[in-house]
Amino acid sequence: MDRKSAESAPRPRRSGPGSTSARSLLLTVLGEFVLPSREPVWTGALLGALDSLGIEEKAARQALARSSTEGLLVADRVGRRTRWSLTQSGEQLLEEGTERIYSFMRHSRRWDGRWLVLAVTVPESRRRLRHKLRTRLTWAGMGSPAPGLWVVPDAGRADEVRAIVQELGIEASTMSWSGPSAGIGDPQDVVAAAWPLDKIEVAYGDFVGRFGGMQVGDQREAFVAQVNLVHEWRRFPALDPALPAELLDHDWPGPDAATVFHRCHERWHRRAQTYWQRLCTGADDRS
Repeated sequence: MDRKSAESAPRPRRSGPGSTSARSLLLTVLGEFVLPSREPVWTGALLGALDSLGIEEKAARQALARSSTEGLLVADRVGRRTRWSLTQSGEQLLEEGTERIYSFMRHSRRWDGRWLVLAVTVPESRRRLRHKLRTRLTWAGMGSPAPGLWVVPDAGRADEVRAIVQELGIEASTMSWSGPSAGIGDPQDVVAAAWPLDKIEVAYGDFVGRFGGMQVGDQREAFVAQVNLVHEWRRFPALDPALPAELLDHDWPGPDAATVFHRCHERWHRRAQTYWQRLCTGADDRS
């Protein structure tokens, strides 16, 4: 690969806790470019990809090491070089994430009026478990209007939530109900307490403002734009519960933002893939 042409354009370096942002971007690269082919990829290709995204080599190597420690990647040596493959659990994680990301906001649904309600108690002393529970339930679309209480206006998510509770081993401290509201209280108040809809709406506006009119030139710019596009979009399934229209008091910006996402992705995909192939075929011997 012609590294001079690949690195000719200036790009900002990411500052702050770089290992965290590096790992997050690495997961986006893996999901977009490694998962579809299921082929091993050289260290140099991944370092080159993250370098194009403004990640310094030290942080990029830390992200690889951390992903390997977590069981998402496995390395093998070929002479002096190292290549990386997704593990089975890594593939499963990325497949589930990809499915959620690309299907999010594609279709609207009519609400049948039923809620899924979860009451769960996790001691304050078990902060790591509390954080993991919050992360997983939020990803499942649930919101918390009060401490220990989680709700979602979709009773069909019961199996998904049950799997989370079982995986975390907290069945003994959990209760659940599903069904229509009893007519006590205003559902809009529950929604307002469970989800910061105003902040989510602002985030959608920022997303559309950033990517809606973005123009890219060469293949490297398309690669960087596509990774950043997916990286930014993938947070919305964890932010937005995709509430039915019956619980919203105005047109929700999510579907329009989804249109921008898919339009930009389709526009940049071929050039981004070509740049990725250049990284893979021209990867240097950094092990």
